[in-house]
Amino acid sequence: MIKVLPTGVDALLAKARAEVVVMATGGMTLRRIDQANLRRGVRYRVLLPDVLRPNALALAPCEVRTLPQVPMDAVVVDGVAAVLPAERGVAVFRLPSVVRAAVELFERVWPEAVAAYDVTDDCELTRRERELLTLLFAGSTDEAAAARLDVSVRTVRRMVADIMNRLGARSRFQAGAKAADRGWLLQRAG
Repeated sequence: MIKVLPTGVDALLAKARAEVVVMATGGMTLRRIDQANLRRGVRYRVLLPDVLRPNALALAPCEVRTLPQVPMDAVVVDGVAAVLPAERGVAVFRLPSVVRAAVELFERVWPEAVAAYDVTDDCELTRRERELLTLLFAGSTDEAAAARLDVSVRTVRRMVADIMNRLGARSRFQAGAKAADRGWLLQRAG
């Protein structure tokens, strides 16, 4: 069963100015944080259990780390409001002691967690970059991809180098695997 946060919590997320931290145990499914409610300049950090697939939650651009077990479900916005599970859905707490306790727990386990992947604002791929990776992942040569995209081979190689750098990939294969893991490859190249 998926619980959807009420409009008030969406509004709280939309007003974030500095940082949003999320702990999700998997027991309570929090509304996904996606491009619709992400604000530029706000840092998003998410802790998930190892069993959850971060790319399935459409978390971008967020810093996602995993642990074998996440201690609780919570969303803390700007260190002033904590969204916690309640008997019926969720409740928003603004009591400093409640917010501080949630943040301190998050900060205690964050360094122990393993990065699921590194995502930064400039890491999201354009449709053309996704199409290029899809072609290359399907076995196209640089020359064939260049012809399909109507660009030069040099442009293809420059795009691939840029994508590899942004994804932190050491090889084209690794870049393709990271893009596939994140669901960034197109079903069929365009």
